[in-house]
Amino acid sequence: MSSTQKRKPARQKVHDSLLEQLHARGSDIDAFIDMVNDYMTLYDAKEKLAKDIKKRGVVFEGVSSVGVNMVKNNPSVKEIVGVNRQMLAILDKLEINTDNSKTGQDDDNGL
Repeated sequence: MSSTQKRKPARQKVHDSLLEQLHARGSDIDAFIDMVNDYMTLYDAKEKLAKDIKKRGVVFEGVSSVGVNMVKNNPSVKEIVGVNRQMLAILDKLEINTDNSKTGQDDDNGL
């Protein structure tokens, strides 16, 4: 099996990681799992917005309503900020943060 076949896509890793965090705290109930699914929906939207920003840039040339060529702000830039804010709010409600995340490894490593 090649290394690309062994590796899970980033989306699946994020999903699995969030579920592991809930399970480690005994919080893996349907309501919280549904919130993880909402998070993943936002994750998908964020990825599409990021792809659009990468493709078109922060600004792009477009045509105004009166037919004049002009430089326009890419609305994806504003949208990605809102999506990220909502993703962080879900993590906050699930109490998943860097202070209390579980890595699956013992912290007693002698350091």
